[in-house]
Amino acid sequence: MPSTSSLSADLSEAERPTWPAIRRGWHGKCPNCGSGPMLRGYLTVRDSCPACGEALHHQRADDGPAYLTILIVGHLMAPLLMFVFTTWRPEPATLIAIFSLFTVVTSLYLLPRIKGAMVALQWAKRMHGFGAAPTDAADLHHDAA
Repeated sequence: MPSTSSLSADLSEAERPTWPAIRRGWHGKCPNCGSGPMLRGYLTVRDSCPACGEALHHQRADDGPAYLTILIVGHLMAPLLMFVFTTWRPEPATLIAIFSLFTVVTSLYLLPRIKGAMVALQWAKRMHGFGAAPTDAADLHHDAA
């Protein structure tokens, strides 16, 4: 019969499903349980999930979500802008007003979703400390002081 320490090591190294975690993160939910909210406010990641207690403070999303948001919105807007301009030839002020609004709204929509997906990917791949088993209660709160 395996010892308790080997069982806990097996559980801590168990495969974490990547795509379900990313889908949960996209929806702003905990990548572990899928029910607790991951974000507190617009972009602030909670230290831990209020539903299952999974530590989320390990995340290191930094500028990644902003970069991906700009990349996606730019790749959507550039061809759309060219199509609208060559097809209908709207006034420049109209074009600027519509595309500025569409760019801001799309960016604001995508940014928290991409951040949630990136944190969930880090959790699923055990990056930045997500794979380490906590050794004491101090690890759960990550320098609360």
